[in-house]
Amino acid sequence: MKKLIEQLKLEHDLCDDALTAIIQRDEQDESLFSAADEVRRANYGTDVYLRGLIEFTNVCKNNCYYCGIRCGNKKEERYRLTPEEILESCESGYNMGFRTFVLQGGEDPRCTDDLICTLVDTIKTRYPDCAVTLSIGEKPRGSYQAYFDAGADRYLLRHETASEAHYRKLHPPELSLENRKRCLYDLKDIGFQVGAGFMVGSPGQTTRELIADLRFLQQLQPDMIGIGPFIPHHDTPFAHEKAGTLKLTLRMLSILRLMFPYVLLPATTALGTISPIGRELGLKAGANVMMPNLTPRRVRQYYDLYDNKICMDEEAAKCRACQEGRVRAAGYRIVCDRGDVRRPVKPEKREQ
Repeated sequence: MKKLIEQLKLEHDLCDDALTAIIQRDEQDESLFSAADEVRRANYGTDVYLRGLIEFTNVCKNNCYYCGIRCGNKKEERYRLTPEEILESCESGYNMGFRTFVLQGGEDPRCTDDLICTLVDTIKTRYPDCAVTLSIGEKPRGSYQAYFDAGADRYLLRHETASEAHYRKLHPPELSLENRKRCLYDLKDIGFQVGAGFMVGSPGQTTRELIADLRFLQQLQPDMIGIGPFIPHHDTPFAHEKAGTLKLTLRMLSILRLMFPYVLLPATTALGTISPIGRELGLKAGANVMMPNLTPRRVRQYYDLYDNKICMDEEAAKCRACQEGRVRAAGYRIVCDRGDVRRPVKPEKREQ
């Protein structure tokens, strides 16, 4: 197994059978984590980048079977932050050292392109040394172009699964994997730093689906990859499904670091939800990004994608201080930086 890990570390790829062997291994994962940590240190040192997360609307027109803010959940209390509240959250975050703001929300019909563009332009004007990341779902290419022209730097759109059959088990008929992928390629073509990703342990997922995710990511070559364990929500069709495991999620994080040495890889809130030290273990498995919550406390509890989400009632400053302590204890350091991706520079071809 150590030979396979070393090969993955050096070549950033393996055949499907070899990847299956690593994913399904019975051994302890220390050698895998060690290799991933070595690669992340070679590319990013001990730096951990913070993203200030602002969950500005939990209204969503979609009805994905796994999501707590799905439109079919009639028990959910809905909210929308005003532009003023969003900008206040940015100001607070900037004063705490954040240099990336992530505007995340459901696919809310009231969040028009004009609104998003005005927000992005205002944030970039006030904080020109900051990056703005959007995570607001599937849009027409023209909308993505407008956001980019307004100054948005990055876009997060998890593909959730690259298997057509598995996608159908997780989503209603009106949504399609084909359109999801179209969005990701449009974003990349426009010039965004693009983030994709998937759930680990979602209902119906097998090793075959995980490998399909890895192969799709190889095709897409994203700048960011966000993964986390599936955690059920009590008001969804998957309420009684088993959650994804810490063990497999950490294993997949390390595999991703070895396959994509340059990628920005978050230790997610979901990891911290299934284990009190989940995010620290994520960093040790190859992750190099964390996303403290800047959403106002009065609404934070309503952005409940899954059950028992942590950090719902902490002040932003306390959340920031907590994560800094956790990162330091794990042997890394938080940096006040935009934290852009560090892709290897391709050597120029010399004329013969």
